[in-house]
Amino acid sequence: MKRVFSGVKPTGHLTLGNYLGAMRQWAAVDQHRADALFCVVDLHALTVHHDPARVRRLSRQTATLLLAAGLDPQLCTLFVQSHVDEHARLSYLLECVATDGEMRRMIQYREKAARERERGGSVRLSLLTYPVLMAADILAYGTDEVPVGHDQTQHVELTRDLALRFNQRYGQAFVVPRATHPPVAARVMNLQEPTSKMGKSDDAGPGIVYLLDEPDVVRKKVMRAVTDSGREVVYDREGRPGVANLLEILAACTGGNPEALGGVYESYGSLKRDTAEAVVEVLRPVQARHKELCADPVYVEGVLREGAEKARAMARPVVDAAYRAIGLLPPVAEPVLNAVR
Repeated sequence: MKRVFSGVKPTGHLTLGNYLGAMRQWAAVDQHRADALFCVVDLHALTVHHDPARVRRLSRQTATLLLAAGLDPQLCTLFVQSHVDEHARLSYLLECVATDGEMRRMIQYREKAARERERGGSVRLSLLTYPVLMAADILAYGTDEVPVGHDQTQHVELTRDLALRFNQRYGQAFVVPRATHPPVAARVMNLQEPTSKMGKSDDAGPGIVYLLDEPDVVRKKVMRAVTDSGREVVYDREGRPGVANLLEILAACTGGNPEALGGVYESYGSLKRDTAEAVVEVLRPVQARHKELCADPVYVEGVLREGAEKARAMARPVVDAAYRAIGLLPPVAEPVLNAVR
């Protein structure tokens, strides 16, 4: 089986965009077709100013929601990044292969660094280097495919470049992965700013539907979604991003086609009402299962503990081989004492 790896940062409450763009695909398809690993990448949450207690709380909530969305520990490996030391071990080796120019060209670094400077804050070095840690996350497991949103494609391309460069310089150590994208709703947009992604790290606002929002809150947010000038309901991502976003969300929730759905509605109001109800119904089983899992924290902890053990067993041989290939002296084994003197 192919090996698949993907992760979620615990930097905010998970959104409808996370579910439709990634989590549902992982549960319905990826864990069944591949040897799949899914990770709460908590080390990535430390690249900007953060509240330690909130990171811990969101890490647990993220893992619980991944289970609630349908990830099955009998079919896949679910774990927390910081519980497996091999991620950090490999990250430093890859920093010794990556270049400063590559890091500074990363789009997300430039955008996040600019926002941080606008707020008057200093930019942490980890914000510059975290794409290398992301590469380590992927390469440590011999990953073949990385299901990501289009905004993360550049990071997977960097991972490929680092793997190829390492292999050429020091010998064949890594599988070279490729990015894959779900066919529909790979990028759900903010309901109030339909040219911007619905991101969990953003400030709370009416444009973001969170997975744990109450049904009435979901309805209110969708009904207040920004549309476009004119009255005709047509799918036009460039010309009418607000309506296109609603049609894509509705299509993803109902299994329809956004272009075809555009011809069904005669008003924005009816489109919004149907989209709101579709979202409520999609989230209903996830919220119900999340409530059950919150009542059984020992189960969630057990899943994460066993997942980390499985992940560690997969990653350690790969990372140890990379350490040998790059020229590091293996640790000296403890001497074996003779049983009989």
